[in-house]
This record gives sequence, structure tokens and C-alpha cells, in this order.
Amino acid sequence: MKSWDDLGRSSQFQYNQGSTFYWLNMYDINVIAAIIFALALIHTFTAKQFEVLAHRFPKHAGMLHLLGEVEVVFGLWAIVLIVFMTFLLGGDQAIDYVESRQYTEPVFVFVIMVIAASKPILELVKRGLLGLSGLSPFTRETTQVWLGLAIVPLLGSLITEPAAMTLAALFLAPLVFIPQVPEHLKYAALGVLFVNVSIGGTLTSYSAPPVLMVANTWKWDSAFMMQQFGWKAAIAVILNASVVSYFLSKSIQNKPAKAAPKEQFAYTVSFIHLLFLTTVVIFAHHPIIFFAIFMLFLGYTQAYENYQSPLILKEGLLVGFFLAGIVVLGGMQQWWLEPIVSDLAPKALFFGATILTAITDNAALTYLGSLITDLSDEGKYMLVAGALTGGGLTIIANAPNPAGATLLKHGFTENSISALSLFLGALPPTLCAMILFLL
Repeated sequence: MKSWDDLGRSSQFQYNQGSTFYWLNMYDINVIAAIIFALALIHTFTAKQFEVLAHRFPKHAGMLHLLGEVEVVFGLWAIVLIVFMTFLLGGDQAIDYVESRQYTEPVFVFVIMVIAASKPILELVKRGLLGLSGLSPFTRETTQVWLGLAIVPLLGSLITEPAAMTLAALFLAPLVFIPQVPEHLKYAALGVLFVNVSIGGTLTSYSAPPVLMVANTWKWDSAFMMQQFGWKAAIAVILNASVVSYFLSKSIQNKPAKAAPKEQFAYTVSFIHLLFLTTVVIFAHHPIIFFAIFMLFLGYTQAYENYQSPLILKEGLLVGFFLAGIVVLGGMQQWWLEPIVSDLAPKALFFGATILTAITDNAALTYLGSLITDLSDEGKYMLVAGALTGGGLTIIANAPNPAGATLLKHGFTENSISALSLFLGALPPTLCAMILFLL
């Protein structure tokens, strides 16, 4: 049996001439995978339309709602790819390919998302941010929005970007993603959140997925990241958050204050939850260990359920399914992505990486870059800078984005996020980040 590397390089496969699918043997399976990947992209960008159709055709609303779930798209088309591979190459080859993929990141994002969104951690973060907002000369709501869009994304350099995205989304949801805020401002806030989380994890070498893919290979430590990326990212994050908070201020300062319900809260329980979160981050590259820690976490939440709210297991699983679909589909796109990355000059590589990130996962893009042996130091910087910069343009551009989209989509019309509106909302903060990273 051929290895998957051999199959990936082959331009033609041998089939039994009596097979129903013999006529397909002239096509490279990679081409078929690229077509399916393109269909998945089109489906992603049109997912909101399925939600509209669900209201027009209630008889088929269930299926249309399913097709309108962005989190389902890539997992669904990954299954289509595996079905094609099963018929064309055989079940063994299809299973070999699926099992050859690395699923640590989808599982990690699921685990970190559930833990970070637990009530004790979220309540602790809320209290800390509310305390900081009281020190500001600006209105309480505007300051809280700024903190959620600036400080929490930068906090991602310590607790990882998926955790920062989860905390920021849950903190901002009742402040910004509410009926009285105009839709275009919601998309502006969402774009800033996605961009700021994508670049906000660059103060260290382990928090941003695209950096993580190259840090060991290129010997980039946290000191290097702070010197080359971190300070520029921090300035861009603060500028982006400040501008959008200013435009949001008129819409949110009249928000009626709600009395906070008196709920049980214990700093000891929050500390233990933080301990779970920290240990999962430490063992982020060891799925067996961090998933075992997660199982202990689930047991602990049951033991102290009076201090808990329902865990976001469904949301986390959907995001994990989405990212696993990207892993399966993206694994067969190397044949056309790698030549593009390797042939571009450094400056062109920066702009090319920014654009390609919008239609691929930025971590996959930098991983391909790490395979290029003769890439210059300037080229390495430009590749990663472009991948980070473009990480907010679409839901699929950065691993934490699906988590934010899942938690915030109910704040938009049709309970769905428009790909075009997100792109337009993310464009200004993306340009800001581009300017700073080109310094």
C-alpha cells in the first residue's frame, strides 16, 4: 500500500477497469480535494443565505438551518472528501489519510474553550475588568468594551488565543451584540475582535497558532516575538480597540443598567478553575495529558455545581468539528499552496500571506512555510506577519475565530454572521496591523 506522501505526489491512480469510477482515474485526487475545498469556501461565505431560506421554506427549515451553521461547513465537506476517497482509492486508504492528520489543535480549542467559558473564570475576569473600568474617565460601558477588545486579546499571549477569544466574546456579548447597536457597528466590533485576537497572542511564542507552527523550527522564543512582533501588535490592538470603542460609545452608553443577580461566587473555586486552565495550556502539545486534565475538570464542576453554569460543550464540539474539517481538507491543499509561498519575494509574501489566510487557516500557511528550507529571515518574518494580519478577515482564517462566531452569532440578524460584512468590518483593523507590521 502506498504511503499518503506517495499518493499526494502521484498525478494518477490505478483502478480496476470494471470499476464504476474508472473514468475518474485521469484526475489527481488532489484536484478533487481542491474542488471540494473551494465548495466548502463558497458554502462558508453563503452560509447566512441558508438561514434566510430556512424562514422562507419552513418545511425544510431543519436541514437549511444545519447547512447555515458555519461550524458544520468544513466538517460536512470533509466527510464528502472522505466518501470520494473511499470510492476512488478504497476504504483503507481513506482511513489511512484521516488517521494521518494531526487533530491536537481542534481538541485543544474545544477543551480550552469549555474551561475558559466556565462561570468561575468568566466571573473572575468580569470582576477584574469591571474594577479597571471604574478607574477610567470615560463611561463605564465604553471602557468595558475597550477592555474587552484590547486587554483580553493581549491576555491571549498568556492564556492562548482560543481562551482569550472565548472570554472576550462572552464579556462583550451583552455590551455590544445587542438589538440597539446597529448591525454595521457589530460587524466592526467583530472584525476588531478577530484581528486583535489574531495579533494579540504574539507577545509570546506559544499562544498564536501560526507562530506555534514555526517557533521550534526557526528558533523563535518569546523574547524574539516581543522584539519583532509583540510591541507592534500591542500598538495595533490598542488603536483598533480605541477607534471602534469611540464609534460604539453612542450606541452603548444608553444601555439600561441591569441589576446583577446575586449568585454564589468563591475565589477558591475560581482559582482551581484557573489552575485547570493553566495546566491545559502548559500541556497544549500533549492531547492525552490535557484531555485527562479536562476529564478531571468535568468531575470538579459536578462536585461543585452550585458555583457553575451549564458548560458550553455543544458550542465547543461544533468548533472542534469545524477545525477538524479544516485539518482534513487543508491537508490536501499543499500541492498548490506551497509553490505560491516559496516563489514569492518577501514583500509580496507578506501581502500574499494576508490574502491566502482569508481562504485558508493561517497556522496551516505558516506550517507550509516552515517546510521551505531556503526561506530567508526576512521571508520568515513577512510570512508570519501576513498570516497574523489576515487572521481576522474570515471565520476560517484563524483557529479561535469559529469560537467567537459561535458565541456571538445570536447577536446578528438571522442568528448568522455574513462573511462579506465580517470581511468589511475586519478590513480597517487589518490595514492598521499591516502598516505596523511593515515598520
